[in-house]
Amino acid sequence: MARKKEEVREDLLSHPITVRITETEFTKLNKFVTEGSCSNIGDAVRAVLNHGKVTLYHKDISLNGPMEQLAGIRKELKAIGVNINQITRQFNSTSDGNQKMFHTLKVSEQYKKVDEKVNQLLELVSKIAVKWLQE
Repeated sequence: MARKKEEVREDLLSHPITVRITETEFTKLNKFVTEGSCSNIGDAVRAVLNHGKVTLYHKDISLNGPMEQLAGIRKELKAIGVNINQITRQFNSTSDGNQKMFHTLKVSEQYKKVDEKVNQLLELVSKIAVKWLQE
């Protein structure tokens, strides 16, 4: 299947230009491609020639550890929530007062775990906020 023809004649890229550049310039162009909004070297060169906007994306690897901890806390909170739902279902299905008290105590333990996890979460978020706001 053939490529769709460009309708506007001025938009066609019809003039190839060959340019030799140094290794450092090539590295800069490659950086635009790998970290930026350009999909290939040609797009990067066209953006520079047209004084276009080249957006670079920066990933701070120092936040990888805290982000993994946040994901772990999220997973644990989800598991605790599932446990609370199961205990609540058991609580509602029984009519025995002793059983209801037992389930109430189990839910209380789960909520204590939630409190601990929320405290960890708040400490972690405050550390991230300090790092984020200093820049």
